[in-house]
Amino acid sequence: MQTRRETLKHSAVVAGLLATSGLFPQYALAFNKPAFEAKTIADALKALGAGAPTASKDVTIGAPDIAENGAVVPFTASSSLAGVKQIVFLVEKNPSALIAVYNVTDSVEVNFTTRAKMGQSSDVYAVAIMTDGRALFAKKEVKVTLGGCGG
Repeated sequence: MQTRRETLKHSAVVAGLLATSGLFPQYALAFNKPAFEAKTIADALKALGAGAPTASKDVTIGAPDIAENGAVVPFTASSSLAGVKQIVFLVEKNPSALIAVYNVTDSVEVNFTTRAKMGQSSDVYAVAIMTDGRALFAKKEVKVTLGGCGG
């Protein structure tokens, strides 16, 4: 019987071999540096190729009303719309607005959860970027009692 440690070690070896041989899928290696370095929501969405964001009841965001610890704030986003290309999490008052980007297809249920640091109270956004470039969003205000970004 293989132990958990041996399994993890073998998995790391296989991942290393795949990475050095270039066999990882290209989209797994994709990183949009300008989007993740954007200071504003508008700049982040522009870097992702999205149009001007529009509020939509077809996109939902879940987040606590009050985050006791800004170092670990949970978020959820979902949508039942067809044609969603990406789900994006943004925090308006963070030093870098973009938190996470999930690439999706119509064969994937659009329902994601992530955690992020928040340095101060802010509006948070879940944005569904559609295949036609539209950006549909839901937002929620989260009050932070203890900052997570070095505060």
